[in-house]
Amino acid sequence: MVQSQLFSSGIELAPFVTSSSLLRKSWNVITSRDVDIVSNDGVGLSWKVYKEPNTDVTFVAFEAIPSDSSNLQSELVSSIQLREKNFLHFEFLCTKANPCVSLNNTAVSLFCKNYQKLDLLKSEISSSSKLIITGLALGGSIASLFTLSLLNSLDSKKKKPLCITFGSPLIGDKSLQKSISQVTSWNSCFIHVVSCNDPLPRKFFTNHTSSYVPFGTFLMSYDAYSTCFENPDSVLAILESSIHDQNQVFHSLEYGNIVERLYHKAICKDNTNQTQGMNYSNSLHACISLQMLALGLAPHMQQQQQEIDIINALVKKMETLEKEFIVQKNRNIAKNKNSSMKLNTMKIDMAQLEWYKKISKNQNLGYYDSYKKSYTTSDQDVRRFRKSLTNYWEKMVEESLMKPQKESASLRTRWLYGGTTYRRMVEPLDIAQYYLNGGKDYVTSARSSHYKQLEDWFVEEATSKTTVGSKNVTRDNVESILTLDSCFWAHVEDALISCNQLKDVQSSVIEKEEATRKLIEFENYVYGLLMEYEVSPEIFLGESSYMAWWNQYKEIKGSLHGSKLTYFMGNAYNYNVQYVGGTYKFD
Repeated sequence: MVQSQLFSSGIELAPFVTSSSLLRKSWNVITSRDVDIVSNDGVGLSWKVYKEPNTDVTFVAFEAIPSDSSNLQSELVSSIQLREKNFLHFEFLCTKANPCVSLNNTAVSLFCKNYQKLDLLKSEISSSSKLIITGLALGGSIASLFTLSLLNSLDSKKKKPLCITFGSPLIGDKSLQKSISQVTSWNSCFIHVVSCNDPLPRKFFTNHTSSYVPFGTFLMSYDAYSTCFENPDSVLAILESSIHDQNQVFHSLEYGNIVERLYHKAICKDNTNQTQGMNYSNSLHACISLQMLALGLAPHMQQQQQEIDIINALVKKMETLEKEFIVQKNRNIAKNKNSSMKLNTMKIDMAQLEWYKKISKNQNLGYYDSYKKSYTTSDQDVRRFRKSLTNYWEKMVEESLMKPQKESASLRTRWLYGGTTYRRMVEPLDIAQYYLNGGKDYVTSARSSHYKQLEDWFVEEATSKTTVGSKNVTRDNVESILTLDSCFWAHVEDALISCNQLKDVQSSVIEKEEATRKLIEFENYVYGLLMEYEVSPEIFLGESSYMAWWNQYKEIKGSLHGSKLTYFMGNAYNYNVQYVGGTYKFD
């Protein structure tokens, strides 16, 4: 089997980025004093707004005061600490699977001090369809935070902003990077221009290690050459390296000259061959070597052997990191490609369960009890469908929980109908298996977390709607509905257990009192569901567990027991005809 060749496209991506006028225009807004630019002053922060004539492009450039970032500290502040201070502006980055993110304290403090004015700024630029957010040094850090804030509040149909920073330090930890990377469209909103001679982006490194992790695309430059990296581990490896002289003086305004040199080099298509005499073991090694060459990190005869060894070790490390990144990226692409195919398979499996439900009804049993008794081959086949569907939806819920709150909400809204139907159809089968194996109290002892999450999302969505019918139940389709409470059969089974406790002569007085209380609660619960037409009529089939409970309960209570449910169940016409037809009038 021939292994496919791996490539790193950073050396080709860099000219594409630098040949665009966006870097030059962004830099000009940062440094310009043009009368058409509207300047705003905040607390330790200023920003300029420039609407490009005859276009729909708006630039927002941030500048920290003082601009030399002398007050920049390395301390991180967690979302938990911000929550304690009642600042919830970046809470959307937290997820159940990734509950805490940390940001640079200096940058967040500066953002907090100007929060009200920045919130007004968001309203002022909301009508612009194309937004470029930019900033230099610490101003770039604020630009990144402001862009994240925009991404959270932006309508999904609107074009996303592009954030371009110059020589900015990293702003957050691994959890922040993880949260942003869960949304590919967010990660691609950030381009960070970094000179290999600029010490500021390396400011938070101690002994070549850091608690900070990059995100977005990094355009790394050296002299008139550049290359791009998307892999955060590769960016860290470059930033951590101490190949270039970190003691040399670098002025941040040098980024203007860097942008111009890179632009002209890309436009003039300078393809000077610097690779003569170099040997590559494979395609990825060649790509990485060319990227290192662009950053002035290629070994040559005038270097000391120690420097050559360091560079070679860095190239080897980069090759390993890029290989892992490319393989994972390809897996994600394949995963997304297969998602629609998987969804179609799930629809087929659900259709099989619907068919099974119809067959079971014809047996006067209901699909819950049919599955529980598993008499036929069809019952065994359903086990396979149940497993396939559960694996799929567990992964869907897990993926949604990994995403920032807005994207998670968007995902679950798109899949809410399918997830709700799955829960109402498949969870009763899990319940049947659980009680068949001798289980008790399913809801509190054995219910899967993904069912709970799907139900929470459904309730959240239904609560947010003010229109009638959010439950998708009308009296016109009672016969075809699935019982809305997917734990209904668990309550039935627990009620049967309570009946057995009352009939058991060995049960204590306390146990019988508790069983009686539970049965009264269950009776009220059932009647409440019936009043809202939220129960499938198949519970009234002669061989169902519900009817088994009712017969036992009726015997226990005796003929003198009077209740609304007793009156309703006292005449089969009520539930077999009127309830099915949606015509029974509940008190």
